[in-house]
Amino acid sequence: MPVGHHTLVRLGGIPAVGLFVVCLFAFVAETQLSQYVQADLGFRQPYLIFYIVHSSFAVLFPLHLLYLSIVSQLSIRSLWNSVIFAAHNHLAPKTISSATTEHSFPTWKFSRLLAFLTTCMTLPGLLWFIAVTLAPVTDVTALWNTNAFFAYVFSVLLTGGKWDPRRLVAVVIATAGVLAVVYGGSTSSDDASGGTHEHLDTRAPGRRSAPLVGDLLTLVASIIYGAYQVLYKIYAALPDDPEAQTDTLYSPVASDASSVDDIEDHAENTLLIQDDIVHPLPFGLYPNFLTSAIGICTLLVLWIPVPILDALHIEPFEMPSTALTYGVICGIALTGAVFNAGFMVLLGVWGPIVTSVGSLLTIVLVFVSDALFGGAVETVTFWSILGCGSIVAAFAILAYDLMRGR
Repeated sequence: MPVGHHTLVRLGGIPAVGLFVVCLFAFVAETQLSQYVQADLGFRQPYLIFYIVHSSFAVLFPLHLLYLSIVSQLSIRSLWNSVIFAAHNHLAPKTISSATTEHSFPTWKFSRLLAFLTTCMTLPGLLWFIAVTLAPVTDVTALWNTNAFFAYVFSVLLTGGKWDPRRLVAVVIATAGVLAVVYGGSTSSDDASGGTHEHLDTRAPGRRSAPLVGDLLTLVASIIYGAYQVLYKIYAALPDDPEAQTDTLYSPVASDASSVDDIEDHAENTLLIQDDIVHPLPFGLYPNFLTSAIGICTLLVLWIPVPILDALHIEPFEMPSTALTYGVICGIALTGAVFNAGFMVLLGVWGPIVTSVGSLLTIVLVFVSDALFGGAVETVTFWSILGCGSIVAAFAILAYDLMRGR
């Protein structure tokens, strides 16, 4: 077995918390840079920025491979073969033999999975983008952040699990905390959207024309995103990931019960299938593989609306005019890639409930950042402080529940 493989695989606990902290600060940085490039530098190209950020996901997996090849004795070829083997074993466990890597990859199943992941990451963002032009941003922000509640609802409905009073209370507290922050005045500056769409321009001029339609679109986006988090955990996350077995609500994709047993026994008893296949995979490698695949799909497909928006004069296309603007956009892409990659990893490690509620802590950080560095001290109210405290308390409850489950 390659030296350091156990260390690479068994990254959980403190490293996972460290990744979570990095994700939170990456989100805050992305939010502030997005506001700066649109409000201060005047580059108002929300869809173009959206496209650039999501396309930048493509570099994550190659960078992860390069990093692992440097810090371990694992070769890039071995890691690549291991990821392909893991994907095949996950999507079509009955068609692969552990004795060989010569097999036909389930391209059609993987293409469907990739199309699903890309759609579920893109559609809520586009609906949100439309909604902020129709409804007050406070409504949009509050409704969007109910995705934590819907994630819990779907986790019970789709898995046939039981309602857990502690988790339900925590999710309700977090949702109420969001409402308190939003309507308490702390997010009226439109920069605490609490999701993956914070780089879109929320400062649409003029009076909102159809608030009910905007609210409904946001609600649909929130429901889709909540369902996506649960479905990702069930269908995309590897069931034999030693760090992903933290919640019995979620079962792996397999053809039948015996296949599931075979996968679990295989994960427990095998750390290296053969010289060219590493098993289990290093922490976060498979989620980054999927995230990069989403980035490539975005790059190849989602450029199509750019000329359409330009032709319809909805978003006239223009390139940045200064080096500073280019630099800030690169910063948005970098921080956005870090946040979304970490979010995908944590969905597999912690599950959708803890991760979605944890992502609401970005509201707290953006609130503090605005108050300290953005000159928005006047937004600090009793309700905003109470809301932030509620979000932190809700995450603490879920974190305790997760630790107790381990």
